[in-house]
Amino acid sequence: MSLPPLVEPAADLSVDEVRRYSRHLIIPDVGMDGQKRLKNAKVLCVGAGGLGSPALMYLAAAGVGTLGIVEFDVVDESNLQRQIIHGQSTIGMPKAESAKARIAEINPHVDVVVHDTRLDSSNVMEIFSQYDLIVDGTDNFATRYLVNDACVLLGKPYVWGSIFRFEGQASVFWSEFGPCYRCLYPEPPPPGMVPSCAEGGVLGVLCASIGSIQVTEAIKVLTGIGDPLVGRLMIYDGLEMNYRKVKVRKDPNCAVCGDNPTVTELIDYDLFCGAVSEEASEAVKDSTISVRQLKDMLDERDRGERDFVLIDVREPNEWDIVNIPGAELVPKGQFLTGAALADLPQDKQIVLHCKVGGRSAEVLAIVKSAGFSDAIHVGGGVVAWVDQIEPDKPNY
Repeated sequence: MSLPPLVEPAADLSVDEVRRYSRHLIIPDVGMDGQKRLKNAKVLCVGAGGLGSPALMYLAAAGVGTLGIVEFDVVDESNLQRQIIHGQSTIGMPKAESAKARIAEINPHVDVVVHDTRLDSSNVMEIFSQYDLIVDGTDNFATRYLVNDACVLLGKPYVWGSIFRFEGQASVFWSEFGPCYRCLYPEPPPPGMVPSCAEGGVLGVLCASIGSIQVTEAIKVLTGIGDPLVGRLMIYDGLEMNYRKVKVRKDPNCAVCGDNPTVTELIDYDLFCGAVSEEASEAVKDSTISVRQLKDMLDERDRGERDFVLIDVREPNEWDIVNIPGAELVPKGQFLTGAALADLPQDKQIVLHCKVGGRSAEVLAIVKSAGFSDAIHVGGGVVAWVDQIEPDKPNY
């Protein structure tokens, strides 16, 4: 559907801006009027990571006058495979500041506002109210529901994207004209069911494919051109090089944008999404050890003073990157099906670990329910092991 322009045009463009944006100005659908609207626009990007990197760079290059960045993380070497707004020289720098410096190189006419903070229910309304449109570059369900609900309550358009391995999705959620994110996903998936990019990986260039779609949609909404992805979900498969669209209808029973909404103010989104299941939360009580405690246990096992089985529940490709000496690999999926339980020794304590602790907590609940009451798991997983015990090993 064709929608009216979101913002009014700025008074004028400078001579330098006319030269810079000349390839936009000669497009009849954009022209001077559209470029002035971009100049007058205020766009907030939530995250300066995989999706935020190309989105921020192209929004800046397009001439969006004010760009806000909400980001609390710092640049890590593992980011550079896909987060192209950052570089080797900015490792260790706050991502928001790194992104701001890069934007200044791309387009000095853009005013960059840094929000170096974790977005949550206490600050989202105040931050979002300063902008016309929100571009979502987050990678977790709790923040996506937070962003969606805040946008619905404030009447803001929400340009959403999601990536995993070789596949991506994008849409525009705007409750004034169509569905919101909750209309598509009324409930988050069960804890641990959908791995994050940190657990499952993502092809670096996929970020550019989806991020550029998000910027295209943002420009269309801001200037009132074309047919934005309101009420439609774009699905991209990089391996098959296939794009397809799915219609998304507004749900009259939606909890936040429906006829009789039950969510009329922000909620506890971490609790709503649940990092781990209730069973896992209960299982880890008094059954979590640190990596330093694990190191002592392994030393005792080497001396014959103790016996236990250390099980790594990650995937084989993760094991190939780095592993803890003395562990054996039994992926989480084998516990979910029950296949791994029959092979667990009855006369030894079971010690579980994964990358950071989430998956091993879920497996711990399964193992304990199968009768292994003294089983424990390692908080922080292999990431903490590398950080604290074997810093010469690679991390991911």
